[in-house]
Amino acid sequence: MLTTGLFGWLSSDHHLMALMAQNWWLGVLIVAGIVFLETGLVVLPFLPGDSLLFTTGAFLGASGISPLWAILLTGLAAVLGDGVNYLVGRSAAGQWLIRRGWITPRHLQKTRAYFDRFGAPTVTIGRFVPIVRTVTPFLAGLSGMCPRRFALYNVLGAMMWCPGLLLAGYWLGGIPWVRGHMSWLTAGIVVASLLPVLFQLRRGALATGG
Repeated sequence: MLTTGLFGWLSSDHHLMALMAQNWWLGVLIVAGIVFLETGLVVLPFLPGDSLLFTTGAFLGASGISPLWAILLTGLAAVLGDGVNYLVGRSAAGQWLIRRGWITPRHLQKTRAYFDRFGAPTVTIGRFVPIVRTVTPFLAGLSGMCPRRFALYNVLGAMMWCPGLLLAGYWLGGIPWVRGHMSWLTAGIVVASLLPVLFQLRRGALATGG
């Protein structure tokens, strides 16, 4: 019940807009915290980072507030989150989480499929795919990826993901039609980000004759 209520609050751009209207600094810090949790805790893949970043950018653009601090804070949160997740994967805690069933085999299989297809750049590419971006750094640590190589792709992915969505919202947020259809647009972003996952699952089903 608590998880459902939290997800409902985070998925509502109205709640986020209302909070930022009162204190945009606090709103940005909360969004950065959510980005850190989504990327840093492998057991929280449900958090809607894509839509939150876009909505935050839209609010800043409509309010005439520079997106610089939002880009820096969320980017830092994304880098640190992946770093923590990677370290957990490298530690004994990673194997313990798998044995305890905290990470579903379906999520692991989906992320392994991306690793098989893209290799180490999955750390960067996975940023744009829900669930995959949460499990990827954990799996990278679990598989023993070189720390320096992981750090490179980690920073590169964060520099593309956070500024990309924030600036998209920032530039589009000033358009009246966009402001009036923000709920539909954020939902569309979530759907679009899920398309690679659905495509990969479809390919897997065809390959196995399902």
